[in-house]
Amino acid sequence: MTVTAADHALAAELAGRAGTLLLAVREQRTAGEFDAEALKDEGDRVSHELLMDALAASAAAGDGVLSEEGDRFGPHAGRERVWVVDPLDGTREFSEPPRTDWAVHVALAVGGAPVCGAVALPALGVTLSTASPPALAGPPAVRPRLIVSRTRPPAIATRLAEQLDGELVELGSAGAKAMAIVRGEADVYAHAGGQYQWDSCAPVAVALAAGLHCSRLDGSPLVYGGDDPYLPDLLICHPALADRTLALLNP
Repeated sequence: MTVTAADHALAAELAGRAGTLLLAVREQRTAGEFDAEALKDEGDRVSHELLMDALAASAAAGDGVLSEEGDRFGPHAGRERVWVVDPLDGTREFSEPPRTDWAVHVALAVGGAPVCGAVALPALGVTLSTASPPALAGPPAVRPRLIVSRTRPPAIATRLAEQLDGELVELGSAGAKAMAIVRGEADVYAHAGGQYQWDSCAPVAVALAAGLHCSRLDGSPLVYGGDDPYLPDLLICHPALADRTLALLNP
């Protein structure tokens, strides 16, 4: 089953639309005193509903869908084409205005491969997608910049930074971290703390389209759309650093 230009365009359109809605919700709910937990819940809900309604009304209606916030399309197991969606990646950062490091992920996996996707960074006014693949960023910094969570920096990233003589850069959501590599703002994103398919499918699709290296930490391919949503680790990095980083991760 082929992937069409319409699939790439749909991913970009839906990520952008959900991002615009989330910005409106954030602006409305953060005027004066507000409940951060209620804002998180509403953001997850309205973005999920928009994306599910839009997919159901599109040519993708016959595809499987895997969303962090639930599945109205029924079982996706065994489907050749599966949309993997995170309606709001980085709910903590979304609820802490004016933070910008949160995202919307919309991706399509075909035969397990993340073939098209879009990551909207609404607070930055940016959507990066396979519909118009970003150019590969320039060569990595002399001291590689490694992206880590601002709240839970994994030991693996700290160790890699020491081995690569690099420096740590803190960011929030997984999508924001991955897009920092795509945008040339950092060089390595190595994660081992446990993630799910929706955390990385769209970011990996965009990163691959931009010419970056994407794999599991052991170098094996990232596979999406299967029964088990758990996909605990990944590596996204500039290709010039891939061999060295993989060798350090797998001595």
